[in-house]
Amino acid sequence: MVQNVATHMADLEREDFYLLSGLEQGMRFSKWVAREKLPEFSGLTAEDVDYRLDRCERRDLIERKTIQYDGFRLTFEGYDVLALHTFVERDTVEGMGSPLGVGKESDVYEVMSYKPMALKFHREGYTDFREVNREREYTADHAHVSWMYTARKAAEREYDALETVYPQVSVPQPIDHNRHAVVMEKVDGVELARTGLEPEQVRPIMGLILEEVATAYDEGYVHADMSEYNVFVTEQGVVVFDWPQAVPTDHENADELLERDVTNVAGYFQRKYPQRVGDVDTRGLAAAIADGRFEDLAPFIDD
Repeated sequence: MVQNVATHMADLEREDFYLLSGLEQGMRFSKWVAREKLPEFSGLTAEDVDYRLDRCERRDLIERKTIQYDGFRLTFEGYDVLALHTFVERDTVEGMGSPLGVGKESDVYEVMSYKPMALKFHREGYTDFREVNREREYTADHAHVSWMYTARKAAEREYDALETVYPQVSVPQPIDHNRHAVVMEKVDGVELARTGLEPEQVRPIMGLILEEVATAYDEGYVHADMSEYNVFVTEQGVVVFDWPQAVPTDHENADELLERDVTNVAGYFQRKYPQRVGDVDTRGLAAAIADGRFEDLAPFIDD
């Protein structure tokens, strides 16, 4: 888990952010930024660069590598600090709260604003390109690809998808976006995978999820990563979250990804509630969603 950087924010000075921003700029061109390049990128003197490097390295906001030259790069903590600083300057975020969820590809925290919200830091590409096929579209045309670029593109894709489908689709309301981070509505609900539904709730909840899939398709997007871990069950119904893999419906693989989403949803309910969900015509169901004909789950389940 990448540490919560909020504790560092009060200690950092304006020039520290200049240095971190300079490193960010330099990392567009190379994995490690030579020390002698940093005055140019940051607008600081060489002496101030050395002082700021020591301050930021002590706080684990940067890493140092010495082989043929002294090179530096941002850590994810450093990138977090830059995004969080921007949100504070925009008055999007007033304070940082406790973790809401930590995973391999994102960390989510509660943040304070005019009401509690969720701040999601994307982590794709931090340690390696674990799932090259999933990340290829973020990086296909770039000779130098950094984890910063991969994470930023994932955040951009998620924010764009949320902005497009909200509020027609039940998703967290998107609030703001910067670099690899997205601020969104905090949802009070329970992850579907952790929910024990009553027998009479099973088909209605399954139907609600597929209705959201269908509405998203109507609005121009396929989620492309549907599972029991990306749906909240709330008092009002369901909320579908985690959209960085979403693709437009005119994507060449959109219908294949739609069918996979439908199969994943149906498969979960068949495994967990076999007495309530029999065979599901997932291909026909996906085709009905794509054609705008989906109205009811019943015709696609064999009792």
